[in-house]
Amino acid sequence: MWELIRANQRKSAILIVLMGIILVGLGYLIGFFVDGMSGAIWGVIIATAVWFIQLLIAFFAGKDIMLTTSGAKPITPDMHPQLYNVVEEMRIAAGMTVTPKIYIINSEMPNAFAAGMKQEDSVIAVTAGLLGRLNRDELQGVVAHEMSHINNRDIRFMTIAGVMMGTIILLAQIFLRGMMFSGGGSRRSSNEGGGAGQIILIIIVIAVAILAPIMAQLLYFAISRKREYLADASAARLTRYPEGLASALEKIASSDAQITTANKVTAPLYIVNPLKRASNKRVSDLSSTHPPISERIRILRSMSGGANYVNYNEAYQSVRHKSGVIPQSGLTDLADMPIRQGLVNDMSAKSTARATGDIMMTVDHYSFVNCSCGMKLKIPPKYSAGFIVCPRCGTNHTL
Repeated sequence: MWELIRANQRKSAILIVLMGIILVGLGYLIGFFVDGMSGAIWGVIIATAVWFIQLLIAFFAGKDIMLTTSGAKPITPDMHPQLYNVVEEMRIAAGMTVTPKIYIINSEMPNAFAAGMKQEDSVIAVTAGLLGRLNRDELQGVVAHEMSHINNRDIRFMTIAGVMMGTIILLAQIFLRGMMFSGGGSRRSSNEGGGAGQIILIIIVIAVAILAPIMAQLLYFAISRKREYLADASAARLTRYPEGLASALEKIASSDAQITTANKVTAPLYIVNPLKRASNKRVSDLSSTHPPISERIRILRSMSGGANYVNYNEAYQSVRHKSGVIPQSGLTDLADMPIRQGLVNDMSAKSTARATGDIMMTVDHYSFVNCSCGMKLKIPPKYSAGFIVCPRCGTNHTL
């Protein structure tokens, strides 16, 4: 869908400019508050420099910042062969020439995100809880959703927005905390004699420092929701099994676990907002980057006629009672794509919990020994003895 890719490029450029304006405006007011017009000029200069530096950081290190902040660790094919196989399948289905690098986040909450500036350096990060709870069809749906973000050039927008928004939030918090500890505006009050004007200025600057991060977030949120619907549509087309993603979203929404490393900057990257449980009510939540999960699930499950973009657009219109979300070029997708049959999920709650625990231990470099009695011995990375005894049957295993 060339219109979507071109629109994403335009929106990325607009976002950079608008967030730069917010950042420079914040610098101007803070500088003016500290030292009048002289301080305002310096505030603009410093804010512009910060904006330029953060833009460079976003382009060259934004992906690494997101991965580090999220606690994601790279894995090898032998650590989870099925995940590698699914990622490769979806890469081929999406027509991409480079397979994204794969990372795992050591969290029980099922979730995932993609990041990077372009396809060639893209990454997909999934949680241990996702791998432990989802069957192959569901995992394929989630990976296809994230692969669609990469293919639609969403990841550049999301990475730049995350870094820029983090800078605005950090600058505002530094100023507000400085105000609390310094008493605020003492330098200017001595020059201007205080009074009502000084109080009004303090109120304005504090209000801007509070509202600037909110404005940046709303700007980000306003553009992000449509991307989630489009990634769902692309995932249904790639897998030809909308129920896989719908079931995965259902499991993710029902999880009570939390991703402790997630924050306001990284949360929009995830397939489902990791900071709060999604409501089952159909409400318009301006504070969320994601559409209501219940709507996304209903749209996917309404795709009875097939799995192409036209079928998704019809389901979207039926559920939301609004004009379609698919660009015009996607509506020419008239290829017959019948929905395939799904696999049988025979994972019990006990086996799911065990699988999640094993994946989290694998990420933390535990090693495993399978005893002949059927017990799996889990050995921590710092275990120094050359042998281990099975607590069930007493067999001595040499390491």
